[in-house]
Amino acid sequence: MRLELNLGAVARSLGLIIFLGSSIVAVAQAPKSRQPVEDQDADVIKVSTTLVTVPVSVTDRNGRFIADLQQDQFHIFEDGVEQRIAFFENAEQPFTIALMLDVSDSAKEKLAQIKSAATAFVGELKENDRVMVMSFDMNITVLCNPTSDRKLVTSAIDRLRAGGGTSLYDAVDLMAARQLKKIRGRKAIVLFTDGVDTTSKSATYESTLRAAEELDALIYSIQYDTLNDVERNQNGTVPPGEIGNQVVTPRGEPLSLAYRRAGLYLQALSEKTAGRFYSAAGLNYLKGIFSRIAAELREQYSLGYYPSNKSADKKKRVVRVRVNMANVALHYRRSYIYSPR
Repeated sequence: MRLELNLGAVARSLGLIIFLGSSIVAVAQAPKSRQPVEDQDADVIKVSTTLVTVPVSVTDRNGRFIADLQQDQFHIFEDGVEQRIAFFENAEQPFTIALMLDVSDSAKEKLAQIKSAATAFVGELKENDRVMVMSFDMNITVLCNPTSDRKLVTSAIDRLRAGGGTSLYDAVDLMAARQLKKIRGRKAIVLFTDGVDTTSKSATYESTLRAAEELDALIYSIQYDTLNDVERNQNGTVPPGEIGNQVVTPRGEPLSLAYRRAGLYLQALSEKTAGRFYSAAGLNYLKGIFSRIAAELREQYSLGYYPSNKSADKKKRVVRVRVNMANVALHYRRSYIYSPR
């Protein structure tokens, strides 16, 4: 009797194993068409292309901004081929502004004025515009991530402290190649510096200009003059490769040449992105310059398209924008380097 029970149990166990085995085989051989639709869609979403955004300012013959234009009034071309506009924002849409402030030794005596002008600039932006604050000397510090909370922004500006060296190229590279690429929508960099890099370790003059060509943001460069201050301390020339203990250029060039190079660099950054370059002869002009930048940011349309040319070659592509309206002037970037994601 006991043996019969054991054999029965074994039989039942074998039957269960056979049933489970057949079930596993059935699952393994189930056709792929039975996979949930959601999973299939997720695979498609992972394959995407780069949205190219082009900020555009439209003015009449007298330089007055023309508002209330609609998407169907714009046409955009890449290398002569018209593109379908996939993204459009009018001038009422908010901006994200990256405020980059040079607080190196050369700015030490002017720091209070810089803080005052930067605070005034933030006050002129639209209420829903977001601002991030980055300071740089030898080190780079993000004092405030993008936010529309003005108290956080002004508190970040108040925390500015002057230090040694100027890692300008590294700061531009960090902002252009990493920070702003995470942000969608309309965006701009407002860069305030004398333009003379002394302590960058990874980025260069050339590499940051290339990064600017891939950036879908405007760059407004404001160069303030520290040449006279530095000349008083260094008798007009740079000892081989140094200003005090700080590197100026690998060739140890005269200060006048270093500052000329700085001006050309800042102009190029702005030209490549259709921003503006300003030379502040004195910091008393700074609030007026910031005010003009804030006004221009309020007068920008933003167009976006997915290029029909999907080639992965990193070559310069020519952009043209047209508006269905006579006697208007358009300000926008004329080329960019395609960088597929």
